Amino acid sequence: MLLRLAYLAVTNTFSFIRLLPMSEREKEVEILVLRHQLAILQRQAAKPAFTTDDRFLLSGLLHHLPLDKLRRLQLLVRPNTILGWHRNFLKRRHAVACAPRRRGRPRTVRSIRALVLRLARENSSWGYRRIHGELAVLGVKVAASTVWEILREHGIPPAPERESTTWADFLRSQADALLACDFFETRTLTGARLYVFAVIEHASRRIRILGVTAHPAADWVVQLGRNLVMDLEDVGSRARFLLRDRDSKFTAAFDAVLDDAGLEVVTTGIRIPRMNSIMERWIQTCRRELLDRTLIWNQAHLLHALREFEQFYNGHRPHRALRQAAPLRSLPEPITQPGQIPRLDIRRKDRLGGTLHEYEHAA
Repeated sequence: MLLRLAYLAVTNTFSFIRLLPMSEREKEVEILVLRHQLAILQRQAAKPAFTTDDRFLLSGLLHHLPLDKLRRLQLLVRPNTILGWHRNFLKRRHAVACAPRRRGRPRTVRSIRALVLRLARENSSWGYRRIHGELAVLGVKVAASTVWEILREHGIPPAPERESTTWADFLRSQADALLACDFFETRTLTGARLYVFAVIEHASRRIRILGVTAHPAADWVVQLGRNLVMDLEDVGSRARFLLRDRDSKFTAAFDAVLDDAGLEVVTTGIRIPRMNSIMERWIQTCRRELLDRTLIWNQAHLLHALREFEQFYNGHRPHRALRQAAPLRSLPEPITQPGQIPRLDIRRKDRLGGTLHEYEHAA
């Protein structure tokens, strides 16, 4: 609207400048011609439609003229309509200038709204009354109805509807006490099928590759269970649950070994690999970063490659879940100013003939 209004103002200004050198007689002749042409158009055309810009321009040009002179002009609308347009524009302008910016109570502070949503997200059993009470303990003064409105605005259902614990919530709440294990297979250059058994810690993402075999018999799996229990005891692990699928390789004797050590076995659903998602994700990482880029000769070669990858994964590879730290290595202090060190001298260390790369500062 403003663009068209500016265009109309400029074109009318040029039209006014064009009239300056004309004599009075020429102007009168042109007015008579325009009036006659307007009368012809009024006989042939239907009722014209005026846009907001047209109304604003016509009311701005003609509102200075008295009503008796407006009636003598040959216009497409009645003179009272022109004056009514002008009054409406003035009324709208004063209404915008005098209207309050916002009616009702002021909007809740953004930090308080964020705190309400955080309390609801971290405590699924809390209703709006319980959240309101916690805010009062923290010294945040808001009405209980305000808490209810914030929850409703963000689509958070009442507490009874979101109190049920999902599988993802269980995994997050029990991460420090969870282990996950699984078998995966790979093939050598001769076509032999080898099975790898690995265990991962949910909280630290530390991986343990316990063994490789071509024949995963029950006794071999039970011995790996004993090795896992001894390894956890050596490091003082606080794990209490072991998550596994329903593979027939996991026998009752394997579960009994873990149960004697205080580890409760939790089985996933049938054909639901997402219930063991962290272990499945590591298997994909191992295939993509190691096995798909390495030619495996035999069982000994595979075990050597997996040991190297285990050390690389636990000691160097960054993890998003750990804020880019490694399971057995924390991040160093960040370099905030380039002047803190004379020069960035970064060296590369190759593993498995260059399949894996590690970067570190030169000594």
